[in-house]
Amino acid sequence: MSPAPVIIAIDGRSGAGKTTLAVELAARLRAHHKVSLFHLEDIYPGWNGLAAGLERYVATVLTPLHRGEAATWVGWDWENHDDGGPRVTLPAEIVIVEGVGAAAAEARPLLDAVIWAESPDDVRRTRALDRDGATYEPYWDQWAAQEDAWLARDDVPALADVRVQNLADGSAVVDLLRLLPYLPALAPVLAPELSARRGLRLRARRLDERPDSAALFHSLYGGSPNAVWLDSSNWESATIATTRAAGPDRESAQTAAERSRFSIMADDGGTFGQSVSHRSGESLISAGSATVRVTGQFFRWLDTVWGRRAVRAPEGYPGQFTLGWLGCLGYELKRETGGTDLPAATPDAALIFSGRAVVLDHAEGTAWLLALEAPDAEDWLKAAAAAVHQAAAPEPGGSTAVVLPQAPAFRSRDTGEAYRKKIAAAQHEIAEGNTYEVCLTTTLEARVPAAAVDPWRIYLALRGRNPAPFASFLRLDGVTVASTSPERFLKIASDGGMRAEPIKGTRRRAADAQEDARLRTDLATSLKDRAENIMIVDLLRNDLSHFAVPGSVTVSRLCAIESYATVHQMVSTIDARLLPGSSRAEAVAACFPAGSMTGAPKISTMAILDRLEEGPRGLYSGAIGYFSLNGATDLAVAIRTLVFNARGDGTAELTLGVGGAITADSVPDEEYEEIRTKAYGVLSTLGAEFPGD
Repeated sequence: MSPAPVIIAIDGRSGAGKTTLAVELAARLRAHHKVSLFHLEDIYPGWNGLAAGLERYVATVLTPLHRGEAATWVGWDWENHDDGGPRVTLPAEIVIVEGVGAAAAEARPLLDAVIWAESPDDVRRTRALDRDGATYEPYWDQWAAQEDAWLARDDVPALADVRVQNLADGSAVVDLLRLLPYLPALAPVLAPELSARRGLRLRARRLDERPDSAALFHSLYGGSPNAVWLDSSNWESATIATTRAAGPDRESAQTAAERSRFSIMADDGGTFGQSVSHRSGESLISAGSATVRVTGQFFRWLDTVWGRRAVRAPEGYPGQFTLGWLGCLGYELKRETGGTDLPAATPDAALIFSGRAVVLDHAEGTAWLLALEAPDAEDWLKAAAAAVHQAAAPEPGGSTAVVLPQAPAFRSRDTGEAYRKKIAAAQHEIAEGNTYEVCLTTTLEARVPAAAVDPWRIYLALRGRNPAPFASFLRLDGVTVASTSPERFLKIASDGGMRAEPIKGTRRRAADAQEDARLRTDLATSLKDRAENIMIVDLLRNDLSHFAVPGSVTVSRLCAIESYATVHQMVSTIDARLLPGSSRAEAVAACFPAGSMTGAPKISTMAILDRLEEGPRGLYSGAIGYFSLNGATDLAVAIRTLVFNARGDGTAELTLGVGGAITADSVPDEEYEEIRTKAYGVLSTLGAEFPGD
């Protein structure tokens, strides 16, 4: 008896290319492992023998192999249409079983992983008949009927760990090998494959050109289904503000400019491209033609793929992003960090892995092309360099409004009266001692014809009207996000430096300079706003301390005022040093969701918010940013964020979350006016109005 092997089943309808896929996978795995291969077509007792064949397979092949024993079984003689002689399949470190029914219900308890291979019906028939010739053709319909009957009672495709669109071009096995190590049952045995995946080399080219970033993104990624642009759209205005400011205002302006230095754009194309979408405890990770399903917490999964230094930064490169995962985390991931579980219409997390990207350094006026070494790296570097050169021109001012056939008619989850009542309910919780600050939010929604809105044009107008250091445009998992967020949630540098910069306190901008200055002063001297901000600073000091070097948590800026195109904001900065050896994913989880979007204390206040808000927030008040291969991350709070969720009926749902912090001193009318102010920048760009009472 040998140690129990890891057993992988490759299932699918006849003609899906299972045999070729199994042979290719076994050949690749034999570089590091002993692999045994079993074909179910050798055991089916005739053209009407699917059900009987499955019984034989489970009893005489799978059961002994699962125990680490040699399997002795009776093969089928297809020429004489009768049982043949006894045959033996030996156990090995990895056993691959393939054929129709390899992952049937009776077999699944004995399997470690299930792969479902699929191909179009016409391709399957052609492939099967080309392989088996005229002997199969008279029995095609008979065999297909057995497959139909079996799958009607046993939905293997829905239960498979991996689904692969087998194009028979050699790509499927490559994609499978990228995804199989994500399965917990396979990760230990596939350690050599994991090590090879971590042996990455980064190539880089610096171009001394300042391209129009919008034109460049559209040129490189306008046709990509999944793409991310982390767009520091206010670099120019932040630089001007720095030169004009003096004293403490200059320091605040310099800090704001630092946030706006780099823009990053990428998709999930190329050799290393992957994407992940997480919903309610299940992650779907895709690479090319294959998709793997992994159950479990998102932050635990993130810890397996990020946080360790896998590449070195290029010489002279001033940025922190050295390729990796980019995208967004939804607020409902709070289920993993002390909050309750609420399902949302949008993914709880959506990321792409980019093995190649463009990073614009606005301070130096350069473009960095980054690519992991791969067969397609050189061609991409040349194409990207040409695109940068073609887009090298001053950025036009552009339009700051969008002309739509009809302005979206937004509805609010709460009427003005209902929102004010919720403010009173939050203040009651404060009076009862259950919380001392509640970040109450509501959601504006509009359903429009999908063809009537162009998220790209809308985003360009938003960034023109309200440039922000953490602006972003994302197309991920069928959802498009257009954000002009000014707020950093959390930054962890590759050397372990941590920073959070919560915003609490907002005033609108005024066209009149004197009135604008008065509003800024009013915010700076507001005892209520300072109290809100300081409470969140205290919460974030605690969040950071869980994974910080003792004594390293400091507040370098407290209640500073920063001015943006449509609002003045009160911002604080908390710094810390990550404890060496700590999990960076767990450090992010310890701070999630942003305290500026929950209130304090965080966990009890999130429970209060669930009761008051009466629905999920979705991506709003989650986070947008990157998780880099050098262990760095930089995440913004998903505020001032418009989400487009395409429906299958030809419509799209537009959602915009807005909210504010409620304290014992809050005045309901003033709080309601604040959420209208926060929504104005987005709604006015669309020609829409805040829903009436």
